[in-house]
Amino acid sequence: MHPYTAPLRDIRFALDVLGAEDLYQRLGFKQADRELIDAVLEEAARFAQAVLAPLNAPGDEQGCAFDAATGDVRTPDGFKEAYAQYIEAGWSGLTAPESRGGQGLPESVGAIVKEMIDAANLAWGNYPLLSHGAIVALEHHGEAWQQEVFLKRIIDGSWTGTMCLTEPHCGSDLGLLKTRATANSDGSYSVTGTKIFITGGEHDLTANIVHLVLARLPDAPVGTRGISMFVVPKFMTSREGAVGARNALRCGSIEHKMGIHGSSTCVMNFDGAQGYLIGEPNKGLAAMFTMMNSARLSVGLQGLGLIDRAGQCALAYARDRLQMRALSGTKFPDKPADPIIVHPDVRRMLLTCKALSEGGRLLTLHATTLLDVIAQSKDEAERREADELLGFLTPVVKGMLTEWANECAYHALQVFGGHGYVREWGMEQLARDARITTIYEGTTQIQALDLLGRKIVQLQGAGMRRFLAMIQRFCEKHMHDASMIEFVLPLAEATRQWGELTMEVGKRASANADEVGAAAVDYLATSGYVALAYWWARAVAAADAGNYPEGFKTMKRETARFYFARLLPRIRSHDAAIRSGAATLQALDAGLFDS
Repeated sequence: MHPYTAPLRDIRFALDVLGAEDLYQRLGFKQADRELIDAVLEEAARFAQAVLAPLNAPGDEQGCAFDAATGDVRTPDGFKEAYAQYIEAGWSGLTAPESRGGQGLPESVGAIVKEMIDAANLAWGNYPLLSHGAIVALEHHGEAWQQEVFLKRIIDGSWTGTMCLTEPHCGSDLGLLKTRATANSDGSYSVTGTKIFITGGEHDLTANIVHLVLARLPDAPVGTRGISMFVVPKFMTSREGAVGARNALRCGSIEHKMGIHGSSTCVMNFDGAQGYLIGEPNKGLAAMFTMMNSARLSVGLQGLGLIDRAGQCALAYARDRLQMRALSGTKFPDKPADPIIVHPDVRRMLLTCKALSEGGRLLTLHATTLLDVIAQSKDEAERREADELLGFLTPVVKGMLTEWANECAYHALQVFGGHGYVREWGMEQLARDARITTIYEGTTQIQALDLLGRKIVQLQGAGMRRFLAMIQRFCEKHMHDASMIEFVLPLAEATRQWGELTMEVGKRASANADEVGAAAVDYLATSGYVALAYWWARAVAAADAGNYPEGFKTMKRETARFYFARLLPRIRSHDAAIRSGAATLQALDAGLFDS
C-alpha cells in the first residue's frame, strides 16, 4: 500500500472554515490556540505515518492469535509496542478532563487525531475507539468511586474499555438480550451470559480490560425497559481500586473475519463475573446510548480516514501507471504511454474520493465541534440547539461516511485494475477493512431509521430545522455574490426539494408505518448529499475569502463544481425511489421469493 501522508493542509483548512480556534477560545479551551493545535497535529501525523501505517499490512497478514487453552489473545507483532508509545505520548487522555488526568483538549481535536490513526491502521485504531466510548459512559453515568477506580485508568491508557451489547440471538434488538445479573451481599453483582462481536474483548495491550455489559436484573421489566449496565473488569477490582484475581469471564473464541484482522473480535463468556451497577437499575439504555452515539461518530471518522487513504493510494498509482494515450491527444510525449490520470473515468473516481473526503471532513468536524459546545458552553439555549443538531447529524455522519468509504475503496481498487485485486498493493485490504464500518455500531439501515423514524418523525425534525436554518443563512448571505451563485442556487433548490420530500414522507408515514422503513436509507443518502453540498459551498466561500494560494483556491472550486455536477444529482434517484412507496417492497408475499 502507498505510504500514508496525513492531510494536514486540508485539516487546517477545515478548522479555518469552522472558525474552530475562535470557538475554542469562546468555550474556555484557552490552551487550544493555533500553535498548540498545530503541534498536536504534527505529532499525531508523525505517529500515524511512522508507527501505525507500517504495521497495517503486516498486521492484516498475521492477524490476532487465540489460545483456546487459556482464552488469551495475542495481537499482531508491533501492536503492543505501538500502544505503549500511544499512552506514553498521552494520546489516550487527549480530550479527557484535566481533573481526571487528561489534557482537556476539545473533542474535535481528538477527532482529527482519530481520523489519522484510522487512515493509517484501522484495525489498531479499534482498541482506543472502544476505550473512548467507555470513558464517555463512565463520565456521564458512573458513580464517583467508579470514575476514580476505572475511568482514570482508561484515560491514562493503562486499561482499555469495551462495549458488551450483542448476543448470539440479538443484535440491534437489545430488548431480547438474556444476560443476567444477580445482586451479591457486598453490593456487587454476578453477571452471567454470552456476548458476541466484542471488539477488543481480549488482547495483550494492557494489564486489565474494563467491560461495560448490558444485562437484566431478576425482576427487570421485559424489553428495553429492563436493561441495566454493569462495569465488569477482566481482573476483579475493589471499590478502593485494588486489583485481585482473574474474574469469572474469558474469551471463548475470536471471529475469523473478512477484514480488520489485527483487531480482536471476541465471543465473551461471563460466568458469574463480579461487576458493579452503573447508574440506576433498569436505566442502562440511556448509558448505552451515551456510549453508542460516541462510537457512531467514531465509526464515521473511520469512514473518513478510509476515504482519504483510498484517494491517496489511487492518486499515487494514477500518476505513475502508464496506459494508452489520452483520447484528446498525447499529453506526455516523452513517455511510451500517458499516465492513467489523463483518462476521464479515472478522473471521475479520483474526484469522487477527493470530494467525499474533503467535504466529509467538514461535515464530521462540524459534528464533533457540537460535542465541544454541548460540554463547555455556558449558554443553555446554545447547548440545547447543539444537542438537537448533533442528534440529527450523528446518523448522517455514521451512515454516509461509511457508505462513502466503501464506494471509495471500490474506486481505488478499480483505479489499480488487476493490481488492485492482488494482496501486495493493499487495495483489497482497504476494501475488506472498509466493509465492516457500515455494519457495526448499527448498520446503515439502523442509522437511517434513527434519522427518519426518530429524529424526523418522532422528534418533528428539531435538529433538521437547525441545519436548514444554517443553509438558509448561508444562501441569503451569498445570493447576490456573482462568484458563488453557481453553488448557491443549486444548494437552495436541493434544500427545497429535501424539505418537500421530508413533508411527503411524514404524510405517508402517518397512514402507513412501512413507508418509514421503505424510505429511510434513500432519505439518509439524500440528507448526506445535501449536507455535503452545503459544506462544499462554504468551502469555496472560505477559500476565496482566505489567504490561500491561488492553486488551492482553484482546486477547491473545481472539486466543488465536480461535486455539484456529478454527485449532488444522485438525490434525484433517491427521491424517485422514496416516492415509489412501500408497496414496491411489500407487495410480494414472503413465500413467493423463491418461486
